[in-house]
Amino acid sequence: MEIKGSKITILGAVRSGIGAAKLVRQLGGIPFVSDSGTKEKLAEYIKILESEKIEYEYGKHTDRIFDCEFIITSPGVPSNSFPIVEAKKKGIQILSELEFASLFCIGTIISITGTNGKTTTTELCAYVLNQSGFKAYTAGNIGIAFSEIVLNVKADEYVALETSSFQLDFISRFRPKFSLILNITPDHLDRYNNSFDEYIQSKVVIAKNQDDDDYLIANADDKNIPLHKIESGVKVLQFSLVKEVENGAYHKEGKLYYAVKGRSEYVCDTTDLFIKGEHNVANALAVLAVVKRLNLPNEKIKKAFKDFPGVEHRIEFVRELNGVKYYNDSKGTNVDSVWYALRSFNEPVFLILGGKDKGNDYNQIKEPVQKVVKKIYAIGSSAQKVYDFFSPFMEVEKLNTLEECVIKGSKEAKAGEIVLLSPACASFDMFNNYEHRGKVFKQAVMSL
Repeated sequence: MEIKGSKITILGAVRSGIGAAKLVRQLGGIPFVSDSGTKEKLAEYIKILESEKIEYEYGKHTDRIFDCEFIITSPGVPSNSFPIVEAKKKGIQILSELEFASLFCIGTIISITGTNGKTTTTELCAYVLNQSGFKAYTAGNIGIAFSEIVLNVKADEYVALETSSFQLDFISRFRPKFSLILNITPDHLDRYNNSFDEYIQSKVVIAKNQDDDDYLIANADDKNIPLHKIESGVKVLQFSLVKEVENGAYHKEGKLYYAVKGRSEYVCDTTDLFIKGEHNVANALAVLAVVKRLNLPNEKIKKAFKDFPGVEHRIEFVRELNGVKYYNDSKGTNVDSVWYALRSFNEPVFLILGGKDKGNDYNQIKEPVQKVVKKIYAIGSSAQKVYDFFSPFMEVEKLNTLEECVIKGSKEAKAGEIVLLSPACASFDMFNNYEHRGKVFKQAVMSL
């Protein structure tokens, strides 16, 4: 791919777009960034573009975006948006930022996708490698764009990539050494024409360019992962919470095992994991399948599992005040995440639910809600939907802000009870992203 001297358009002026534009510049290309957002919304990113002397436009996409060799698209740009549709008509090649960066990566890529657990698994994988004497970066849909760090990665180093379906929508050559599919449950159906089949395909494409030198690690307990449709010749390892697997990692009677051709070795106990909950046991098994394939010794894996502190915004303990504990699960952006979060508590829960709805079916969490939730505070653009579903069988109150929810919770929850933000929705109706939402919640809690 010839970059030097080439005009390259980048769609989207936030984290991924900025990273891609800077990488194009580093490689000698001429980047042009286009975003339909407002100047106010893009203010911090415009400052970066101007400091880097990168040309840009905002507010709309002009025809200038088509004056290029190819287009790099950010994950937030829908595949049915005007610039994408028009570029396809004009025969202009479109690459995801993830794929573009991967073309210049000389290290080992570990790409992790799934509806839930991506962030924890990505962080845990890098943590185990770093604690075991290797150098591993985290990037992708987590913290920093792949384009920002790719040129720093050496041949003997690793990149753990949190990989969303949006980032996989425009790949043609992306080929990780290890791809992980943690689970697939309905999510982002507003982006995929309300088709669960389309969403499933957006996940399994992660393995399409892998061959028999590469590895796919898949959840053996998830019937939605169509391994029979993966025809790339990749070596398949599996992980399971409930059954022994021939090749991969599994849980049995409180212990974690690694298996090769049916021969198993004990690695550690589930009690060795600092992060709790069966969903985190599954995440640890997925990581175990990777790091054992890299020949890491059991004692180092066990120690890293014990020391790993968890992930911000994922069932994150904030504080205890007057006997009431506050947890931030802002990353719980779908009903499946909330299901796992509620299963982590036996105490009565005051649940903050709502935001930008993505086609949620709240029947999926009706049982755990009825079991542990004492009251729901409904917020955001989906507040009425939340109210309409849950109010026939439990107390639901619609509130305007997270701060109101926290104050209400502090007044209504008693010692030994929980106030939990686990919204089951995207954040974009009220916040910049789930991190912003989580920080606002934590600030409100710490201000009590």
